[in-house]
Amino acid sequence: MLYQFEFRTYQRKFKRPLQTSHSIWQIRTGIILKLTDEKNQIGWGEIAPLSWFGSETFEQALDFCTSLPTHISSETIFSISDELPACQFGFESALSNETNSPPPAPPCQGGEQIGSLIYPCEGEKKLSQYSGLLPAGEAALSALQMLWQQGFRTFKWKIGVAVIEEELQVFRQLIKVMDDLCDREKAFLRLDANGGFNQSQAEIWLQTCDNVAKITDFSVQIEFLEQPLSVTQFDKMLALSTVYKTPIALDESVANLDRIQQCYNLGWRGIFVIKPAIAGSPSQLRKFCQTHNIDAVFSSVFETPIGKQAALNLATELFPNSRALGFGIDDWFDDNHSILDFGF
Repeated sequence: MLYQFEFRTYQRKFKRPLQTSHSIWQIRTGIILKLTDEKNQIGWGEIAPLSWFGSETFEQALDFCTSLPTHISSETIFSISDELPACQFGFESALSNETNSPPPAPPCQGGEQIGSLIYPCEGEKKLSQYSGLLPAGEAALSALQMLWQQGFRTFKWKIGVAVIEEELQVFRQLIKVMDDLCDREKAFLRLDANGGFNQSQAEIWLQTCDNVAKITDFSVQIEFLEQPLSVTQFDKMLALSTVYKTPIALDESVANLDRIQQCYNLGWRGIFVIKPAIAGSPSQLRKFCQTHNIDAVFSSVFETPIGKQAALNLATELFPNSRALGFGIDDWFDDNHSILDFGF
């Protein structure tokens, strides 16, 4: 079957720059895809590259879209190179999202609209089922209280961006605030180093987290330390995972399906943080997850509601009762609505 192919680029400005050990990120750029079949059924997809994480660049994705004719086949879509994982995700998602009518309006305020389609907002799931992203540094303290009031109970904090002594001091304040808010509830904190530690720093953080776990009347659980070392130090992370009780999660190390398979084959049986929008082919990712018993957390790359919904659909299908989903990122954008009018 042939599909009429259209695409538009977009830019989304972060409300405040996202600081990680990699860089400071200020604008998310991406591409919205539209496929129309012979019956005028429309499928929407999104290409949201993250080149410093291991995907193709935005420019490479744009060049690929520009190179395609106005009508493409499903064979073309399923033959996209593995070197373009974000493109694989976007096109396959569009192919599987064909519909004659828009999905129902979300049960909360602020559903995001593209053309005649309304994409769901967070109201379709309890926010306790998502992980809310905290900014780096002391700004996390005020952000935590705001997200708590919204209903989040799992939080992710970016670390490895300042002097370790300063971050540990803020960490102690953060878990104290969390414990005070809990009131007999359980709260979970994920620490994300984005590969920014050396061996000594990773061990200090893991020991600190193990010490928190020993406090019997504490309501805060350190769920895991994410990607403490660089991608090149897999063996060291594997060794650390056997020494400390605090779980280690791989993120950059498992950025795409090839890396996921490689780490699994090398013996990783800890947590995999999977970003579907850059992982590659959804059909191949589905096949891997269905044939391997892995502990997975599905996470966002700050895509629009189009890519987000495709990722959430896959996460819900493969891991319906898994850990909190890493998609609590809507508060990071100035405008979630008007910028999504692409003129289709």
